Amino acid sequence: MKERIHAFDYAAEITKALPEGILLNTNGDKFNSMVIGWGHLGVIWGMPTFTVYVRQSRYTKKQLDKTGEFTISVPLAGKLSQEVFQVCGTQSGRDVDKEKAACLTLADAEQIHTPGIQEVPLTLECKVLYRQDQVLADIPDAVRQRYYSRGTDAGDHHTAYIGQIVSAYIIRGA
Repeated sequence: MKERIHAFDYAAEITKALPEGILLNTNGDKFNSMVIGWGHLGVIWGMPTFTVYVRQSRYTKKQLDKTGEFTISVPLAGKLSQEVFQVCGTQSGRDVDKEKAACLTLADAEQIHTPGIQEVPLTLECKVLYRQDQVLADIPDAVRQRYYSRGTDAGDHHTAYIGQIVSAYIIRGA
């Protein structure tokens, strides 16, 4: 069962959980879920939105570019489980079936094709309105040095995806 909500009524829960890790889900070639710690809940062009940032090298980027949609899954009580965080935060969906590896129970979406996750019940369904690659030269030096100059991160900048929230709910029970 899904309890429909207004996303902004849960802004505190979403923004509190974000730095600890929430899930960005895609469903292009197959279902994939990635832990994210950056994002924005807001309004643009008069529409409720959630903005995510995805590195160029990520499988999730390929999926987002293919489908133009995503779901956000936020834990309501505490943090993501260690198992979910480990699988979805360190392994690539190119190589791993994350649904199976993290023992996730998918819940059909209402407005898009990317499911939510029963174990991480606060769900935002989003359709991409706009995407923009970061211009590394425009990022302050200290930020660029911290996030884009080490090892495999060098030059692996993010694309921002602004997604219109088309449905929001909490998945309750089985």
